[in-house]
Amino acid sequence: MLPRMGREAAVAHVNRIACAVPPFDVHAAFERFVGGLLKGRREEALFRRMAGRSGIERRFSSFEPVEDPDGFVADREGFYAPGAFPPTSRRMARYAEVAPELAAEAIGGLRADLSGVTHLVLASCTGFMAPGLDQVLVRRLGLDPGVERTVVGYMGCYAAVNSLRLAHHIVRSDPGARVLVVTIELCTLHFQDTLDVEKLLSMLLFGDGCAAALVTADEEGVALDGFRSFALPESGELITWDIGDHGFDMHLSGQVPQRIRGAMADERARNAADGVLRGRQPEDYRLFAVHAGGKAILDAVETGLGLAEGRLDWSRGVLRDFGNMSSATLMFVLQRILADAAPGNGLALAFGPGLACETFAFRKL
Repeated sequence: MLPRMGREAAVAHVNRIACAVPPFDVHAAFERFVGGLLKGRREEALFRRMAGRSGIERRFSSFEPVEDPDGFVADREGFYAPGAFPPTSRRMARYAEVAPELAAEAIGGLRADLSGVTHLVLASCTGFMAPGLDQVLVRRLGLDPGVERTVVGYMGCYAAVNSLRLAHHIVRSDPGARVLVVTIELCTLHFQDTLDVEKLLSMLLFGDGCAAALVTADEEGVALDGFRSFALPESGELITWDIGDHGFDMHLSGQVPQRIRGAMADERARNAADGVLRGRQPEDYRLFAVHAGGKAILDAVETGLGLAEGRLDWSRGVLRDFGNMSSATLMFVLQRILADAAPGNGLALAFGPGLACETFAFRKL
C-alpha cells in the first residue's frame, strides 16, 4: 500500500461578524413590571437589590413596553397580560414572525457577497418552526437552493461555540467552503407568569439578539483553533430549559457561579495540555471572549482563572448593553474583539446546560 501524502489542513477564520437586536429596550420596563407584581411583598426589596447589581443597563425585545397611568408596565400588544400569559403555540407563532426579520438584518450587516455561500449553520434554542428558519433564510436571501444546511438546536448559551466548531470542520475539510453562521435567540418570548423571585431574577438577565458570521479559509479576522469541551460532574440539574405549556421555562441555580469558579480554579491549578488553558497560563492569552451569562458568571471566571481586572471588559460591555442573549451573546463579544482589539492570541469560553463548558482558542489577526 502506498503511503498517504499529507497536506496542511486549512485554517478556518471568522472573517466578519454583524449583530442585530429588536427595536425596543425593555430592561427598565421589566424591572417596573416585576416591581408591580411584587409590590407589598417582602420579595420586592430582594428583587430590586439584585436587579441593581445585575450589571445590565439595556435588553431588547420585539415587544414595545407601555406604562399605564397607574404605573403598571406591560407590552403594547397585551402579549403578556397579567394572569393571561400566552401558550407556547402563540409564542412559537411570534418566533416565526420575528426571527426571519431579525436574522436578515444581522446577515445584511455583514455587507458580504452571499452568492458564494456553500453552507448555512443556524443555532437557536428559543423557537421552533417548520419549514425551518434556515429554509426561510435560504429563500429570502436568494442563496443557492443547494446550500448545505445544519440547525444546531436547543443547546443553549454555548451553541455559538458548537456552531463555530462545525464551520471550522467544514472549512478544514473543504478549503473552498464559505460558511454562513447565524445565532438567533428571542429570549423575551419566554417570560413566565410567576411570583418566584429566583425565576424572575433569571428572566431579568435575558434579551433578544442575533449575530451572523462568515467563516472561510481566507486569512482575515479571527483564526479558529483547538475546540474543547467538558461537563462538570453532578451538575446536570443546575441549568435546565424545559418546554412547558406557557413557553420555555428556565431554571438557573444559584450554585452555577460557584461551580464555575471552582472549575476554572481547578483548570488553572492543573494547567494540563488537554485542559481549558491548553497547558498555558491565563497571562499567555491577550484576549478573552467569555459568554456574558451574567455578572456573577463573569466574576466567577475572572476569580477562578485569577484574571486581572479589565480582562473581561469585552464581555461586561455586551452584558451591560444587551444582557444575556443565549447563543448569540458570545458572537456579540467576538464582534467587538474583531472590530476593536489589537492582534493577539485569545481564549473563548461559554457555559450552558450540562453544566458544560465549551471552549476554543483563537488568534486575532
